[in-house]
Amino acid sequence: MKLIMAIINNDDSVLVSDKLTAEGYFATKLATTGGFLKAGNTTFIIGTDDEKVERALEIIKENSQKRTQIIPAADASFGGDLFSSNPVEVKVGGATVFVLDIERFEKC
Repeated sequence: MKLIMAIINNDDSVLVSDKLTAEGYFATKLATTGGFLKAGNTTFIIGTDDEKVERALEIIKENSQKRTQIIPAADASFGGDLFSSNPVEVKVGGATVFVLDIERFEKC
């Protein structure tokens, strides 16, 4: 048994949720906030059998798009206290995924 924790950009969360559900995965969705951009994310918690992990990861990867976003210079610090006077282009989206071994699972 595995526990998948996937942090997805809010823009992709509905599509990821729909695709996971369509293939029989059960997921709990949590509203979360990223630390760097302080932007909304959705964290999925998915419990599944070992043999179904790779397909879940494929679904997440196929439906979590990376994109470029321009953020105001006041929101970005680089190298400690240095601030740029120009807007900064950053990559956002995609997914950050953790797969953990589960010793025991109960549904009460």
